[in-house]
Amino acid sequence: MRTTAAQKKPVPQDWHPADIIAAVRKAGWSMRQLAFANGYESSTAIAHALRRAYPKAERIIADALGIPPQEIWPSRYNADGTPNRTPGSKPLRPAHITVIPKATTQGSGRNPQKRSGG
Repeated sequence: MRTTAAQKKPVPQDWHPADIIAAVRKAGWSMRQLAFANGYESSTAIAHALRRAYPKAERIIADALGIPPQEIWPSRYNADGTPNRTPGSKPLRPAHITVIPKATTQGSGRNPQKRSGG
């Protein structure tokens, strides 16, 4: 028996970080130069966009390459070009990890075992 699977559209892949760096270099920039030219004191601020969502840095890199950020990182953007994440949202903790609340002490907040003075 032969089953026909519906042809799925291939999911667009984000550019590899090395490909992004190579394109930036080919455009005549370095990550460090992009950072300093845009008011950052460290190149790591711009480099963070290579591994995680950082819309401001993504826009800086894309502008240097002359293409929209959604072409470099299609997984991070909706079809209309808006970021597909909520500002300030934190990633969800996996279900198997439970958070144990931190123990709080009543009183002055000082360590009762520590001697004062001397």
